[in-house]
Amino acid sequence: MKQVRVVVTGATGQVAYALLPRIAAGEMFGPETEIDLRLSDIPQVIDKAKGVLMELEDCAFPLLSSLSASADRAETHNRADWVLLVGSVPRGPGMERGDLIRKNGPIFVEEGRALQRYASSSVHIVVVGNPCNTNCLIARANAQTVPDDRWSAMTRLDHNRARSLLAAKAGTRVTEVKKLAIWGNHSATLYPDFTNAEVNGRPADQAVDRKWLETEFIPQVQQRGAAVIAARGASSAFSAAQALIDHVRSLITPTPKGDCFSAAVVSDGSYGVPKGLVSSFPLHSRGDGGWQIVPNVPLDDFAKAKIAATIAELEKERDLVKDLLT
Repeated sequence: MKQVRVVVTGATGQVAYALLPRIAAGEMFGPETEIDLRLSDIPQVIDKAKGVLMELEDCAFPLLSSLSASADRAETHNRADWVLLVGSVPRGPGMERGDLIRKNGPIFVEEGRALQRYASSSVHIVVVGNPCNTNCLIARANAQTVPDDRWSAMTRLDHNRARSLLAAKAGTRVTEVKKLAIWGNHSATLYPDFTNAEVNGRPADQAVDRKWLETEFIPQVQQRGAAVIAARGASSAFSAAQALIDHVRSLITPTPKGDCFSAAVVSDGSYGVPKGLVSSFPLHSRGDGGWQIVPNVPLDDFAKAKIAATIAELEKERDLVKDLLT
């Protein structure tokens, strides 16, 4: 039986609490893979992380071959195969997005340096902590020997939300929604591309009214996180954990024919997205942990305008952190 060394940062947070037992149970890497699970968090809360560790021990997961918790990246990141960067400083009252980016930037500088120094030569990194696209950009810039195709940031929660909302409107199951992708930033500017989506084998704008797609569907997907907070009094936790499981499984499982998945990855210049920017695209995977941007996706003027707006935001975010990218 093979083993995979997995780091989860922000191990005392809500998302990690929903995520960790599911990794240990084999939901992310499958029932034939043992897990060396490393919980990483800041020194001030590492005792709390050890409480989470005790709960994991008490579950007696058969696939859990090793378990540890530490605030020292030299320990947690050592020879790591997958590093799931869940932890970040949350947005506080009155905090602008630019303030949040600058607050989190130094954290991801240090994560990048630790990955460069300690991780496995075959490491894969997924950035979840927001603003995840730009945090990924920062970490990557500080781990320059880690290849571009090892990096991704999570827009899968947006992808899942979009498929669910579209399926509900069409009166069908979510499994019948195919070829839907998220473009751009994980923010209120993201673009859920219904123009190439299919519902029950038909174009989405034939299955439901195009006006609804343009005027209601897109804002609902963009604002879904805020709606969860307003209703629940807290941000998405188990849905984010589910999205991260789906994200990794989409990378390590061949993409079904006639479909795609969404993740933010390092642009190679496709579709006019500036090279090096971390942007969400429709992707295919061979199942080896890597990804390929789906080529030749037709984009009408409506889609192009939406993509241009979210890419412009990503460029502004990149410019805010230029001093952290060298």
